Amino acid sequence: MGTSNRLRVWFVLALLAVQMTAVALVRGQELEPRMLVDSPTAGLLERGSYAIDLRIEPGGGLLTGISVGLASRFMLGVSYGGSSIVGAGWPDWNPRVEFAARYRFIDETPYLPAVALGFDSQGFGGFDDAKDRYHIKSRGFYATASKSLAFLGPTSVHAGANYSLERDDEDKDVNVFAGIEKGLNPELVLVAEYDAALNDDVLADPRKGYLNAGVRWMFAGQLTLGFDFKDLLEHSGHVNRSARVSYAEYF
Repeated sequence: MGTSNRLRVWFVLALLAVQMTAVALVRGQELEPRMLVDSPTAGLLERGSYAIDLRIEPGGGLLTGISVGLASRFMLGVSYGGSSIVGAGWPDWNPRVEFAARYRFIDETPYLPAVALGFDSQGFGGFDDAKDRYHIKSRGFYATASKSLAFLGPTSVHAGANYSLERDDEDKDVNVFAGIEKGLNPELVLVAEYDAALNDDVLADPRKGYLNAGVRWMFAGQLTLGFDFKDLLEHSGHVNRSARVSYAEYF
């Protein structure tokens, strides 16, 4: 194993170790949703807190990252992963560490949604070296709005637009996405989203877009376990399943 591959392995293992250690430090913090499935919301981490996220994707893919609430309106994140990490075969690491930032310049009021601007270079589904892009393009620059509703219990709706920097396929269109989060009880939450994939015409059927759905179990306060069904319209040719773990804590 080369030096660069060893460093990548240690990067992922270090984040996993931090996550497993942090599970013992539960304090009961209420968390704003920062993501639905693949779509960002206007939610943020509180100032002085951090979150560690782990996603297990199809094909043995593994994506892990950490986000930090640097201010009451500003959050930064870093992530890294690859394909074939879990299971047989040699891991196929992503070519670089990815970065994210989000700034919420309007807080939610009884009449207005929260609005945030952000950047995220992390895509999903593995990296295609030949096309220099993730299977599901990263958001790039985006704007998103989130609003809570009193509809048969806790409900929130989210919508946004993004401009990805993965444009070697010459598809430079602005994309749009929307989703909903529905609380069934204090622990269980259902999420669903639709990504129009207007900037992704190279896939099987550019007219369908990505329809994703998932369930979240808010276990022990700050620890969230999730399971997702992705690409239900088979935009890329088949339905995928993935799992995730997220943990948040204060410094």
